[in-house]
Amino acid sequence: MRGSEKQAQVLRSPMVPDSVVTEIARHDWERIECGCGRSAGHLVDAVRDAAEGHPAAFHALEGHAFFAQHLKPPAPAVCAVLMAVWSAGPPRRSTREALLWTLLALLCTVDDGGTHEAGLHGQCAAFIRTGVDAFRRELAAAPGSGTAAYAEGILEILGLPTS
Repeated sequence: MRGSEKQAQVLRSPMVPDSVVTEIARHDWERIECGCGRSAGHLVDAVRDAAEGHPAAFHALEGHAFFAQHLKPPAPAVCAVLMAVWSAGPPRRSTREALLWTLLALLCTVDDGGTHEAGLHGQCAAFIRTGVDAFRRELAAAPGSGTAAYAEGILEILGLPTS
């Protein structure tokens, strides 16, 4: 299945917000080399499943967007889609927890960029910074929960205050 056909599949899901569909379509997945060595086109299914709220889909990105504390080329595109999902406000706690776990995993990788470069890590961090206010709200709304712990970890790694 080609990238355009996979994007059409994304459009057919009533559970995927329009903003997420737009973000998925913005990337040329077929031209990005995946961490598994193939084209990243097969990740469209995984990010769509994540956008639909399937917690396991977030964990399935390991080995493709990140692996063994290293980011892979699809990481910025995946991160952009995940932030679109986060901005859309996934209602289920299990989905939010899996999403925050994935964002934290992306941030906990070895930084591949210099101080003035936007390497893969810098690009991911820039996307994640767009959700800072929502991370703080999650931390305040569910203290002691897994989502709060992940949100707090994200803010700490970004070097930002938690309140």
